[in-house]
Formats: sequence, C-alpha cells, structure tokens
Amino acid sequence: MEIIRNADGTLVVPVEPPRQAETDEDSPAVEPGGDPPPAGAEPTSRVLHPGEGGYDEALAEWDRQQNPDRAPVVSTATGRQEAMALVHAVATSPDHAVAAAVAAMGDPELIGESLRHVLVGGVHSVEDFAAETAAAEGGDPLPAHQATKIIGEVLAELD
Repeated sequence: MEIIRNADGTLVVPVEPPRQAETDEDSPAVEPGGDPPPAGAEPTSRVLHPGEGGYDEALAEWDRQQNPDRAPVVSTATGRQEAMALVHAVATSPDHAVAAAVAAMGDPELIGESLRHVLVGGVHSVEDFAAETAAAEGGDPLPAHQATKIIGEVLAELD
C-alpha cells in the first residue's frame, strides 16, 4: 500500500499488523457467549496529521513514491533561499495561495530539492528551516507542523 496525501495535508499510511505467535494462552479473549474478533480486525492504515510523530518521515516517503527514479536530494544555497522565500510567502498569504506563490518563484527544481532535503532531515531539520526562514524573511518561526504542511503543499504543487 502506498502513502496517500489528502488535500488537507493529512497522510494515510500503511500500518503493519503486530506480529505475534498465537497459542492457547495468547488467543484473543472471547466474552462468554460472544464471538471471537474477526481475522484481520487490526487496522491496515492510519491517518497522520501535520505535527504528529512520524509525519515528516511519511511525507518524505510519499514524495519519494511520487518519483521513485529521482536521484538523492541535494540542497543548494540558492535553492534554500528561494525555498525559504516561498514558504514565507505561503505562510503570510491571506488566502494561503500555494499555486500563485510557486508560479512567482524562480527555479522550481532547486526549490523542490531544497524542500525535500529539509524533509529528509526530519522534525529537527524542519524546525531549523523554520527558524532560518524567520531570520531571513522576518517574523516568528513557524511551528514545525505548519512548516511541514506548507512544504507538503508546495511539493504537491511542484509535482
């Protein structure tokens, strides 16, 4: 099962069922007069919201699934500066206009690579990127979950 990115930024990720050897002692509990739980009753997917544990990693994996043949991500100084300007523009836009902000930017490939590089680094990388963006563009740093959501929206628009 692949990771699915919803329009609201949430990700539907596969969940592997817990592995356990079933013996008589370990068999599922059955209430008196009740039926045993159906086989496969464990959930097969989970919805992750921006800011939840594992979201950044799942978003990076979703992005890799979109283009599995892409080379490893590399961030350049120019790409990072443009990425910071883009994330700041989207964050401060009254209508959260991702498409318009992306269209107004310079090199989409450099921006995408820089944003992918941020995601690969995990939550601390996103926090550092948000702080660096605030220092470069002005204002307060975005919370990591908000920065991650914007990065995901930008990458979806670029793809």
